[in-house]
Amino acid sequence: MRLPRWTTYPALALILGMIVVAVPSRRDLRSDHSVVTPEHPRVVVIGIDGMDPDILEETIRLFPDRMRNFAQLAKEQGIHALGTSNPPQSPVAWSNFITGRNPGGHGIYDFIHRDPTTRMAVPSTTKSTPTHELGLFGGWQLPLFGGDTLSNRSGDSFWTILRKRGIPADVWRIPANFPVEESLGVSFSGMMTPALDSAYGEFTFFTTNPPTDERLSKHKIQAVTVRNGVISNARLEGPPNAFKKIDEKTHKTPTLTVPLKVFVDEEHVAAAVELDGRVIVLRPGEWSEFVPVTFKSLAMGIADVTGIVRFYLRSVAPEFEMYASPVNIDPANPAAPVSEPEDASASVAAAPPDGIGPYYTQGMAEDVGALKADVLTVPEFMDQAQLVHDESEHMLDYALDRYMEKQAGGLMFFYFSSVDLCCHMMWRHADEQHPDHDAAIADADSSKWSHRAGSTWKDSIHDLYMRMDPVLGRIRERIGSDTTLIVMSDHGFAPYRRKFSLNTWLLEHGYLVLKSDATKETPESDTAHHDVYLSSVDWSKTRAYGMGFQGLYLNLAGRELDDATTPENESGIVKRGAEADALQAELKRALEAEVDPKNGEHVVLRCDFAKDIYSGDRLEEAPDIVVGYNAGYGNCDEASVGRIPNQVLEDNLGGTFNGSHLMAPEVVQGILMSNRPVLPGTHGLEDLTVELLHRYGVEPGPGMNGHPVIQ
Repeated sequence: MRLPRWTTYPALALILGMIVVAVPSRRDLRSDHSVVTPEHPRVVVIGIDGMDPDILEETIRLFPDRMRNFAQLAKEQGIHALGTSNPPQSPVAWSNFITGRNPGGHGIYDFIHRDPTTRMAVPSTTKSTPTHELGLFGGWQLPLFGGDTLSNRSGDSFWTILRKRGIPADVWRIPANFPVEESLGVSFSGMMTPALDSAYGEFTFFTTNPPTDERLSKHKIQAVTVRNGVISNARLEGPPNAFKKIDEKTHKTPTLTVPLKVFVDEEHVAAAVELDGRVIVLRPGEWSEFVPVTFKSLAMGIADVTGIVRFYLRSVAPEFEMYASPVNIDPANPAAPVSEPEDASASVAAAPPDGIGPYYTQGMAEDVGALKADVLTVPEFMDQAQLVHDESEHMLDYALDRYMEKQAGGLMFFYFSSVDLCCHMMWRHADEQHPDHDAAIADADSSKWSHRAGSTWKDSIHDLYMRMDPVLGRIRERIGSDTTLIVMSDHGFAPYRRKFSLNTWLLEHGYLVLKSDATKETPESDTAHHDVYLSSVDWSKTRAYGMGFQGLYLNLAGRELDDATTPENESGIVKRGAEADALQAELKRALEAEVDPKNGEHVVLRCDFAKDIYSGDRLEEAPDIVVGYNAGYGNCDEASVGRIPNQVLEDNLGGTFNGSHLMAPEVVQGILMSNRPVLPGTHGLEDLTVELLHRYGVEPGPGMNGHPVIQ
């Protein structure tokens, strides 16, 4: 992660003699009566990421006593399918909902986009301005300007449109809202918000017995030594040091670190963790609260960067094992704003009863990476996910207090993440057909987590839905019947049993050609395995390549560009017009005909041409083909970032998501429920956006083509 350039301004102020502007004082958001606009209808939208209509109906049927609130709402107005985006990926879907546009209008096509010059992966939702530094002696540099993080999404958000009409809206943690867009109220970032240490956040695992698994070498595994009951060789890594030059050997910017000391008490089976002058005591199986930590770029407190981290102690003996979360942006002192107004995050982070205390700001707070790497076990991961859910409930209560006290009324949106991220990781335990199904884990007792006697991990998806039922009940009780309530999700869920490598398929079918000295990757189990990326492709002979979870790009002349830093000419070779059209049609036929030899299933349900499904000013940036995988299939993680794995198809065994929604949109529709009648017909995310504006008498803006959905 590169922090916005302004995070270095305090240092520049002292160095260059500039004036430092005072930090705004904290306000109590819940008693904010500054809004003076007339009364507006109250509308509350609850976004439950990944909630599937079929699973919801099944959970109500199987557990009626624990799904009374959803059952009652379904009885009143029904459970309706809500059409998702194409592709049905969270940043795309939430951008559809935020703007009321399709990807051709808002410009977000996938979790991952590609650089048209290097063909390598770049972020989809943000972009950075070029950096400019003044080189100094001894590996130091002075950041001058540039390097700021900007939104890559086009189109006004619905709360921006409402703000322009004087209509208040509180928007809590909606995905794809980083950098944060202002509302007439409060606005908080959600999914796609970086951690302080990296874009998605990276855990650290401290252990006296480091694993030898090669795939863990990419994670922050720190080998530590206990000497006379003390671990003194540990450190916590933070953000890159903007004042240090890139290392010529590693090609990376040196990272800011803080020393970590641990006092291990084997007799009392506990550990005391000393970090940045604070000491916390943990017993095995305990999670800490968030601990603030300050990373120092220079001396005298110049350009300090503050984050928060929490720890989980697994064991002290015979081996010491401790997990540290990714270093989150500190909401009380954010290195980059995670709310608008900027001081709103600090108000929420105040100690109870004024706030809820420190909270996760990282966009994907449930640490799926730690479970993928087997650093957290299933019960430990679900306990961590429960911390996130409990925090969301506390924040919801805070948000409802604020919203219901406001005399102006208006809109409130609130987001829950755990159904989505836990379904990604827990699906295999409920799915006996999944190749990575582990009966021993699936049948293990989960009652300590679920608080439901007799439950096992095979029930965990249903239990996740049951966790949301009392939340719904509390919301309905708080807002009353005069408030319009909408419960929605961005997409549903399906199994992900077999991994498909789009780039390997393109290679084996002659559409992608490697350089003469390059080969596709050997199997992961090969001791000599090394990653092979699109940088090994011969672009003078390659006609198509894959990037992102569902994107297929033609190597198009005039759009795919030459990289002037290499001796080769990488300019695109496929001519626009008849040649490109014929190639697209050929690829569509071949991919839709691809059959899995293991079971005879079609791997790809449908291929859509961007020019047929998108409209808007940013159509030129779209992948030429959106690959809509069948239920059970998806592009493998490696191919999604531009690698060329060994196999076209293989079982989805460990180290990745095992339930998914990165498929054809009709396979994974979302939900729509309301305490008001839903109009007949089919409805999608963009329609719901128009509905919210319609509630306040606001006409859809440019590029919005939806229709109202509620009477």
